[in-house]
Amino acid sequence: MNRPGDPDFEQRRLAARARLDAIDDAGKSDPYRRAWFEAVYESAGSDAAQIPWADLSPHPLLAAWLAGAPAPAPGARALDIGCGLGDNAAAISAKGWRTTAFDLSPRAIRWAQSRFPQVGFLAADLFRPPAEWNAAFDLVHECYTLQALPDAPRAEAIVTIAGFVGPGGRLVLIARARNNSGPAAGPPWPLTRDDVMSFAAHGLAAETIERLADPTDGKPHWRVVFRRS
Repeated sequence: MNRPGDPDFEQRRLAARARLDAIDDAGKSDPYRRAWFEAVYESAGSDAAQIPWADLSPHPLLAAWLAGAPAPAPGARALDIGCGLGDNAAAISAKGWRTTAFDLSPRAIRWAQSRFPQVGFLAADLFRPPAEWNAAFDLVHECYTLQALPDAPRAEAIVTIAGFVGPGGRLVLIARARNNSGPAAGPPWPLTRDDVMSFAAHGLAAETIERLADPTDGKPHWRVVFRRS
């Protein structure tokens, strides 16, 4: 079994994390960290163990939310941000959403498309999104992209992500949580409640705010659902 949990897979993952940490300057040379993210995928070959966040299954907090959510209306559109190898997008699509998923890395998109051909994957930059995505989606899913960014680009990303949510649409946000509002060591940079609630300044109201233990590692996470009126 060549998946997370397999001893050989986990050993390769530990080695990959050490290798990638050695080339990560935490956004000092590029706050958007574009080159580092592209290097992760380009250097991985075909080994998912080389992608530290690739669990080859949907995030359990997303999967649980989808299990309790009603089926979407016919034709309802969803957007998965920073889709990686595509497991979250595939879970959203399986629920019935007409799903678009994007990542910065063309290599990640080719890999995801080969795994889940039913999903519409494309390479795109969160900070230079297609104009037609503005207010275009009934569901937007963001998991771990914000916590991978330093403060300044994170604030910019929040504005952009909020703008994807159409009238009556929802944003499902999943991120590591922290209490201290002071500087955080990263990456990743876990989010405070104030970080999360900053979406409210951009037309989104929180429907549910949950602080939960991630079933995979026990670390505190936010799962927050916002809605645009």
